[in-house]
Amino acid sequence: MWHVHKKRGLRNWIVAIVRRRPRNGAELMDDMEVMTHGWWRPSPGSVYPLLEELVKEGTLRRRDDGRYELVDPRDPFGWNWPRPPAPRTPQDVARELHGLTAFLEDLKRSEPSATASIQAEIDEVVERLRRLKN
Repeated sequence: MWHVHKKRGLRNWIVAIVRRRPRNGAELMDDMEVMTHGWWRPSPGSVYPLLEELVKEGTLRRRDDGRYELVDPRDPFGWNWPRPPAPRTPQDVARELHGLTAFLEDLKRSEPSATASIQAEIDEVVERLRRLKN
């Protein structure tokens, strides 16, 4: 019985993500891993067969670029899906940057080697943010 619920959950999650914007299988797996903060990443063996099933049943279509999109984004299963979020404001992005910075600060305090391995990426982001001031 767990397998049925697990598969249904993955199906719903895929439809919800693709509803926001077209994604390929690898992008879907990445999104799910990010959304669970690294706790879970579905396997290709569960995602790709399900994508094919969703295509065969007419819920999704595969675009020429390999990304999947909803055939009818209004109401794919007769459920009342929430509307995609409104475009983000600069204030929303600034708040998220504050949160991400706090996360990296905590990580550096608790596990300094974790941030050392991404120092070049951090430096690049800092430089790009500095250029925004001009």
